[in-house]
Amino acid sequence: MRCKPLCTVRRFEVRLRVRVCAVVGIGIVGGMLPVPGGMTAAAAEETAETEGIRTAPALTLPFPGFERGDFRWKIGPPVVERPRDDAETTYFSIKDPSVVFFGERWHLFCTVRARPRTHQVEYLSLRDWRDRKPQRTFLDIVDGYYCAPQVFYFRPHRKWYLLYQTVMPDRKPQLQPAFSTNDRVDAPSAWSPPQPLFETSPDNVERWIDFWIICDEERAYLFFTSLDGRFWRASTLLEDFPGGWSRPVIALQADIFEAAHVYRLRQAEAYLAIIEAQGGGRRYYKAFLSDSLDGHWRPLAAERDHPFLGPSNVEFEGEPWCQSFSHGELLRSGYDQRMEVDAQAGLTMLFQGVGDAEMAGKAYGEIPWRLGLAVQRR
Repeated sequence: MRCKPLCTVRRFEVRLRVRVCAVVGIGIVGGMLPVPGGMTAAAAEETAETEGIRTAPALTLPFPGFERGDFRWKIGPPVVERPRDDAETTYFSIKDPSVVFFGERWHLFCTVRARPRTHQVEYLSLRDWRDRKPQRTFLDIVDGYYCAPQVFYFRPHRKWYLLYQTVMPDRKPQLQPAFSTNDRVDAPSAWSPPQPLFETSPDNVERWIDFWIICDEERAYLFFTSLDGRFWRASTLLEDFPGGWSRPVIALQADIFEAAHVYRLRQAEAYLAIIEAQGGGRRYYKAFLSDSLDGHWRPLAAERDHPFLGPSNVEFEGEPWCQSFSHGELLRSGYDQRMEVDAQAGLTMLFQGVGDAEMAGKAYGEIPWRLGLAVQRR
């Protein structure tokens, strides 16, 4: 079954053709025809100094019903807790996980919030998620602020890359994406000194956060958000990586916030973006789908009452321990720059969670986030 084109708006043409098509809620509001992704045609034309949105080919999806975005999850007890306090440091949380499975172990990189040092990155090595005594080491890459890591193996260079955000006082904005490299993911003392991702700051970005890299066969793509509903994209040729980035463009504008992570759906001709949103004092995740990394992102599970991961679609094994679901990473089927996940086998998400009562009245930096696993139920 094939759907006809939904709409043609100036230079933006959107066609959705999937194996099973469902079109819900198409209507005109305030005299403007909505386009997928939460933007009106006028808003899309006004904000998208983008490279254009291409006509999407047919999407091959992982399993029947995937296009409805009906995700359900099972959650057990927390799997990773913050470090124990010592004489010099009070630890508040462990958060922002990025993880790969390599050499029969999980290699986990996380932000740790504490006092007096507010932000740093910790490396943990685990046999499995029942391992209550993982090997733990704070990385000695940056003396001051750095956090929100992403780890992957870049095959063309035969090196591991760790992407993170840090502060560079001589730049605007001062928060900047930076990276380090390593020949071994399990050698925490061997990461190279930080290098800025951009030679100069882009002239059209006033604020950015939570940087993420994913590659196809020709280009590397950098995604980030700006805490104002905009999801941005830049790219470079693989042979120019980690330099040569293009001027960032807006890939999507919607009711989203931060922690945008993009994956290639293995055995499918599609990419999945999961992006954190907030509402009602809680955090949850939305999902968007595209046929390519430089293509149009359409909503998949992008409503508060129909989320990718949130309070309304989880079932706890035992006592519920969180109502906010924040900055998470899907467990990948590989470990390289393609960021592949196997949705046919079922998704698992490592996320930071916290309960309403634990969060109430606390400054954000003192919220006691813990890490949990959400396993997809089908």
